[in-house]
Amino acid sequence: MMSLFDGIVLGLTTALSWINLIYCFVGVLIGTVTGVLPGIGAITAISMLFPLTYHLDTIPALIMLAGIWYGSTFGGAITSILLNMPGTPANAVTCLDGHPMAKEGRPGVALFLAIFGSFSGGCIGIVLIMTLSPGIAEFGLKFSAFEYFALITLGLVAATVISQGSAIKGLAMVMMGIAFGTVGMDVYTGGFRFNFGLLELAEGISLVPLAMGIFGMAELMYTAGRSDARPKIDGKFSMRQMLPERHEFRKLGLPILRGSAIGSFLGALPGAGPAIAAYMAYAVEVRVAKNPERFGKGAPEGIIAPEAANNAADQTAFIPTLTLGIPGSPTMALMLAALLVAGIAPGPSLISDEPELFWGLIMSFWIGSIFLVILNLPLISVWVKLLSVPYPYLAPAILMFLCIGTYSVSNAPFDLWLMFGFGLMGYVMRVLGFPAAPMLLGFVLGPLMEEHFRRAMLIARGDPMVFLERPMSATILGLTALLLVMTAVSTLRRLARRKAARDEVAQ
Repeated sequence: MMSLFDGIVLGLTTALSWINLIYCFVGVLIGTVTGVLPGIGAITAISMLFPLTYHLDTIPALIMLAGIWYGSTFGGAITSILLNMPGTPANAVTCLDGHPMAKEGRPGVALFLAIFGSFSGGCIGIVLIMTLSPGIAEFGLKFSAFEYFALITLGLVAATVISQGSAIKGLAMVMMGIAFGTVGMDVYTGGFRFNFGLLELAEGISLVPLAMGIFGMAELMYTAGRSDARPKIDGKFSMRQMLPERHEFRKLGLPILRGSAIGSFLGALPGAGPAIAAYMAYAVEVRVAKNPERFGKGAPEGIIAPEAANNAADQTAFIPTLTLGIPGSPTMALMLAALLVAGIAPGPSLISDEPELFWGLIMSFWIGSIFLVILNLPLISVWVKLLSVPYPYLAPAILMFLCIGTYSVSNAPFDLWLMFGFGLMGYVMRVLGFPAAPMLLGFVLGPLMEEHFRRAMLIARGDPMVFLERPMSATILGLTALLLVMTAVSTLRRLARRKAARDEVAQ
């Protein structure tokens, strides 16, 4: 068995070859661009470039595809912060504090925090891949339908923590997201549910038109005619405007570590992924903060923790794909397909059978992360200057990219109508104070929760007590109950403070 030091040396030798450096740079560049363009995403770019893998050697092909994967999440924070439009679903939670910070006149700081958090989280994820891949993969195998259901339930309850203000509104948005996720064909029976006789909804509602609608279109509708709702740039932009205040810097270490730990763990679980990791990291930061009311108004922790989480999850998502042959997402399935096309069987023996491929790919992650920083730091001033474009010129361009990104997923005009419909809904939600992020998380996790619950009930022959008899699922459900109690207590305390304030004013 090759030692860690020997693996690093072999990986650097492979990754630093000129051909692999070129494909690594091309991958992260394409990933950044697709992340910046709302709705395009890594899966579209990788699908388009996948035929190239037939004509490339396996290692440079995988390095390029991997660069697109983590580069898209890296770039997706840009539009989340500047325009309140998530480049990828994993960046949606970055909108909650990134865009308010940009509206305060600090878009450069928000972008710097996103880049710093992304790089730090990615590095921590890479270290875990290098040192713990076999152990994490073996632990991931212990998760069955029972544990996945409990974990997803915890994620959905955490979504109510993400919502600022009323926890009831957050819970309502989670339930609405779950309801939208039930539209389409039933996985087990094959029957259609809630499609209202429309064949276009037979396969369900796509994530992209929903996300682009409740965030992108809603932002356009809300911002139109409101100059105060747009980010402001005062004078010339300098590099000094990129840096957070000294007291903010001192508070970033723990959020990065917590976000990276959450992202690394969830990324290694098949089916979890960076979007869930980002939401969970944000929920944890809100819960541990001394002043949680800062969140949603431009809190640095609300940017750096989810960005660290989703990029750490991007890296550790390769663990089950490479060491178990279990892809946790459609993008990872394409990575797996690239291996199979080359005649390489993923599994626990991949590290020993193909050390050059494994270590070369892992060390290319370091190089790709450095490329991303070099690419994005100088471009911060360029991205910020986009905000100085007069809104009558900027809005049509944004609308065009929203339509292109939505249409490109399925080439279906019906998705455009869905996007406009969800945009109107998102506008009404924003006016009435209903948060959009919990709805998106409910939409993503709801179908997974249903699938794992029904599978667990089949295994347990309808006995729900099995969830409490299994140690891991019982522990996770216990944490969920504790989070519910803490949320209820904090809500009651907030209501009590408001009542006391009203009584004091009345006196």
